[in-house]
This record gives sequence, C-alpha cells and structure tokens, in this order.
Amino acid sequence: MNYETLSGRMREFAFLNKGLKVSISEQKTNQSNTYKFDGGIVEYVQFINRSKASLHEKPIYIFVERGGLSVEMGMQYTDSYSENIHSFANNINTIEGGTHLAGFRAALTRTINDYAKKYGFLKGNEEGLSGEDVREGLTAILSVKLPEPQFEGQTKTKLGNSDVRGIVESAVSEKLFEYLDENPKVAQACISKALLASQAREAARKARELTRRKGLLDVGNLPGKLSDCTEKDPTKCELFLVEGDSAGGSAKQARDRSFQAILPLRGKILNVEKARLDKMLKNTEIRTIVTALGTGIGSELDIEKARYHRVCIMTDGDVDGAHIRTLLLTFFFRYMRQMIDRGFIYIAQPPLYRLKKGKTEKYVYSDKELAELVREVGEGADIQRYKGLGEMNPDQLRVTTMDMKSRVLKRVTVEDAVEADELFTILMGDAVEPRRLFIHDHAKEVEFLDV
Repeated sequence: MNYETLSGRMREFAFLNKGLKVSISEQKTNQSNTYKFDGGIVEYVQFINRSKASLHEKPIYIFVERGGLSVEMGMQYTDSYSENIHSFANNINTIEGGTHLAGFRAALTRTINDYAKKYGFLKGNEEGLSGEDVREGLTAILSVKLPEPQFEGQTKTKLGNSDVRGIVESAVSEKLFEYLDENPKVAQACISKALLASQAREAARKARELTRRKGLLDVGNLPGKLSDCTEKDPTKCELFLVEGDSAGGSAKQARDRSFQAILPLRGKILNVEKARLDKMLKNTEIRTIVTALGTGIGSELDIEKARYHRVCIMTDGDVDGAHIRTLLLTFFFRYMRQMIDRGFIYIAQPPLYRLKKGKTEKYVYSDKELAELVREVGEGADIQRYKGLGEMNPDQLRVTTMDMKSRVLKRVTVEDAVEADELFTILMGDAVEPRRLFIHDHAKEVEFLDV
C-alpha cells in the first residue's frame, strides 16, 4: 500500500471517529509537511470544501441513534456544479452506495421540497425539485454504524441491509427539516442553489431535445470525423481521443482498424468545472465525444451502452497536450465517472525521445530514462525530442503508442475520491489562490518544463 492510499485511509478513520486525532507527515523534495486531522464529520466536510466557496459557513450536522443503528451526517453546499457525496458503513467506504445512501438521497429530496413548498419557494402548481437539483454543489458525508452489516457488489462495498434505508430516511427527514426551520438563512441558501439547478436542468432538457431533433446525440448518426472500427463487441474495441487533425491522420494510418477507432479533437474542450450541462451540450467537441461513446451523459448515462471498453486519451507531450488531457479527465470525472470506475479510461504514453546510434534505435519516455540510455550507449548518439504526435510518422506512432504488443497505456483510477475532487477543483476551478499555492508547492517536482 502506497503513502497516498495509507494517508487517505488514516484521514478517513480520524474524521469518522470523533475525538480521534491523527498526524500524518510526508517528505517530498526536501520538504516536510505534517497534517493533523481531528475527528468529526463536520470537520471532514470542511476539509473537502477547503478549496471551494461554500454557500453557508457551517455544515449542517445530524446525529441520530435508532434501533441499534447510528446515523451521522454532515453536509454543506458550495458554488460548484457537481455533487460530492461519500457514504460509509462501520468506517468502510461504501463506494458503490447501498441502502443507507438511498435513504439519504430520498430524505434530502423530499425534505428540501417540503420546506420549499411550505415557505413559498415553490408555488402550488410548480414542478418539484428533482434529486439532481438538490444535490448540485452538495458535499456530504453519511456514516452509519450497525451491528451486522451486509455488504454486496463487485467489491463488497455496497450496503445491503434492507431496514437501514427506512431508518436513515426518516431520521434525516425529521432532523434536516428541524435544522432548516431553525436556520432560515441556511435554508434559503440551500433552496436557492437547488432552484438555480432546476432552471439549468430545464435548459439542459431543452438543449438535449434540440440536439436529438438535429440528430447530434443519436448514436445511429455517429460523428463524421469518427473513424470507427469494424469490431462490434465493445469489450474488444478501443477509441483513441487524439489531439488535432494532423495527429488524427497519423493515428488513422497507424491503427488496427479491426478494433481501434480514432476521434480527432479540434482544440481544447470546454472546462466543465465551470459549466453546467446545458452549456456543455452546446460544445461541439463534448457532443462529439458523448455521441461516439453512446452512453449518454450525466443522469442519463447508461454504462452498459458504451461502444468501447477502452477509451485512450492520446495528446502531445507539451503543455497544451497536458492541458487538453486534464480537461478530458475533468469531463470524465465529473460527468462520466462510471467510465473511470469501470476501468474504461486510459492515457496513452507516446515517447518523449528517439535515440539512434549506429544500429541501435530506442524510444524513451522520460528524461531519467534518456540519461540512463545515453550512459549505456555512450556519447555521439542522435537524439530527437518529440514535442507532438504529429512529429512521428504512422509507423513510429504504431510501434510506440498504439500496438498492443509494444505500447504503454496507463489506466485511470480513483484511489481517493476526496483527493481527486479537490485536485480537479484546484486545477480547473475559479479560485486562483489555491492553484498558485499548488504550483508553488509542487514546482520542484517538475522534470521537464516546456516554455
């Protein structure tokens, strides 16, 4: 178990058990940092939201014990557009959810709607707020403790006790309504956020209908620039998302057309960290990706309809390429998270250098590897640096990056969802200061800077 995983588990354990204190020290690039975590779910929510703008100062906190079951919940709204809910059962991170999470979601939707109707935020004939509306921008920690948990799912991280849903739902409904009644300013902030989300959802619905009428999200009308593969079994198919038409042309010549599809992307896609779904659906590149994948997006996403079980992000090795890669990862993390969770998202690893000396020709993928190879073959080697995929001919691209026998692919995983959420917020969000501090703290880790 690596340092990041271990520190994440210790941090979770401390926050979920009030009164427990854990100190974590790390040593990086001659810097020593010590983090102290005091137990408590409220502190956990504040820790997650420390790089975001919250809509009410203190998180809402609920603790109830019923029938041998304890329910503890902390929640706080931010100005972001994605939900960020983490559930636990007996300190186990139930990443697949379960009955406790279902109860919380149902209680949250009903309670917000009941309060909104009682105090005139919603008129009698107005449509109620959806679950998607009331969860937009919400960070929440739900922790239940029970004597005989039943875990299900592929990784045994889904709580299956049927009686838990009813207990959580009634407890959260009762206590949350009481809290909102006693804190009208907090209630107004929460409901105003949900109402704005509802308006955006309606705009997104109209945008979806318009794009469907035009056939822009119809899988039967695949994007013209998609060079599809002949294989129809999605478990055997790969889609390469390639930066630029030039590299896309090389990739089309380098691919195995029986199972490898190529989708060239023009420029940088929309930064979805700063946009709701209705704005996203107006972005040509995002619509193209969604149509090619065939899964739908957001609340309509159906992972079983995925047309490819390997989606490979293939961008240049320069700063622009890294930015495009980050934009794509942000999109998948925020709106197609199941693609990551199912292991469908990969990052291609094109080489940085080609070294040739006499009959020796090798491709290397880092500065460190290049230095070692130069020492091995001696001076006088011809070294070519690839700044972009377009600098490689199709044969070179095939051998180094696309051929299953010789390529290197990195599968994208989310070991720590809290840390991943924070990183995307820092790198792609509106706040400048957290990004400046991140760059300052990690500047010494940079091995190559393209200026």
